[in-house]
Amino acid sequence: MYIKALKAKIHRVRVTGSELEYPGSVAIDQNLLDAAGIRHYEAVLLANANNGERVETYAVPAEAGSGTIRVLGAAARKFETGDIVIILNFAYYKPEEFEDHKPIVIIPDQNNQIKEIIR
Repeated sequence: MYIKALKAKIHRVRVTGSELEYPGSVAIDQNLLDAAGIRHYEAVLLANANNGERVETYAVPAEAGSGTIRVLGAAARKFETGDIVIILNFAYYKPEEFEDHKPIVIIPDQNNQIKEIIR
């Protein structure tokens, strides 16, 4: 049996833009992806703190240091520029792996730059 658990969280970033006419995904500053250990095209759950919407999509890289959080495709209808979003990333663990598991939590500043990393 495997346990699905939080692998990483980017806590309370600000949406910098959206684009409806796109195949779908969320573009995330490469520095945030690296710090959280989220790979390109890996599944993420976006939780919008402004309106309660939750959307599952996948991460694509944006320019490192840009602070970009750009919601692309159909999910763009649920997120507006300036919305505060929590980006959640899950993984499956064997019970013995899970015993000592602690997710990585990235705390950004108001410009979506890394302020703190909690492990």
